Amino acid sequence: MFRVTVTGENQLELDLSGRLDSEAMKAALDELIEKSRGMEHGRVLYRIGDFEWPTLGAMGVELARLPALFGMVRRFEKIAVVAARGWIRSASKLEGALIPGLEIRAFTPEEEDSARRWLSQ
Repeated sequence: MFRVTVTGENQLELDLSGRLDSEAMKAALDELIEKSRGMEHGRVLYRIGDFEWPTLGAMGVELARLPALFGMVRRFEKIAVVAARGWIRSASKLEGALIPGLEIRAFTPEEEDSARRWLSQ
């Protein structure tokens, strides 16, 4: 399951759990791109629950949309990743170091209030 919710003028909340197949990935990316259209200096609260690796077809969909995704990422300046699994939090920090102009911080589910405060600063 992947859900995108607009929670403010330049803010989204993303929820991911389970496994995405190619159709779910296509729908999720289309929704994410559409709901972020027109945002500037955006902020995202990204909650990752029981994550399972996407199917090969889903990864293919993501690769095919990389140009649109790179354009979309420029709309955001902060992403707070809330995840129970340590490796997901570590991967998020690494991703943040690789994308210029985007600050990504990782939080445990118990720290979600701290994540929200950080996003609002």
